[in-house]
Amino acid sequence: MPTTSEKIELSEHEIREITGYAADCARRTLAIFEQRLPADPRPRDAIDAADAFAGGGRRTAVLRQTAWAAYRAAREAAFPAAVDAARAASHAAAAAYLHPLADAHQVKHVLGAAAHAARAEELASAEDERVTPGTLEWARHHAPPAVTAVLGRLPAAPPGGGRVGELMRDLDTALRT
Repeated sequence: MPTTSEKIELSEHEIREITGYAADCARRTLAIFEQRLPADPRPRDAIDAADAFAGGGRRTAVLRQTAWAAYRAAREAAFPAAVDAARAASHAAAAAYLHPLADAHQVKHVLGAAAHAARAEELASAEDERVTPGTLEWARHHAPPAVTAVLGRLPAAPPGGGRVGELMRDLDTALRT
């Protein structure tokens, strides 16, 4: 396994595929946010910006700004499921900034949107943990080849992170097997 100081191979095509996957994961929970905060466009804007990059657009300051704006929307949301839905959107836009470093933190760029989306769905279902396996299974089946290829070059997902970290590690393990 590479050390954190090593660089990994990472193509622009892989970053675009990972960003598109992250946007797809976040989109699954956008309605959870919008049902509670219908006038707040920031998570949708972040997902749209991630989609634009995944589709061949440039990695611009606007993309980074939408990621931060969705993050702020999460901090301002009062409803836990909406918080994680907005965080999923923030991670989707931030996936475009995956770095070619063999660092466990980079796994968050790859799987952060999926893990936060899974937590948002879990919270929206009144923490019915029977929902989570279906959400993670969806994320596993919809992961494009770039996700598994890049994860294979990175250390395992880092410890910590509460329930979202646990979901990320579960998905990371499932994608590596």
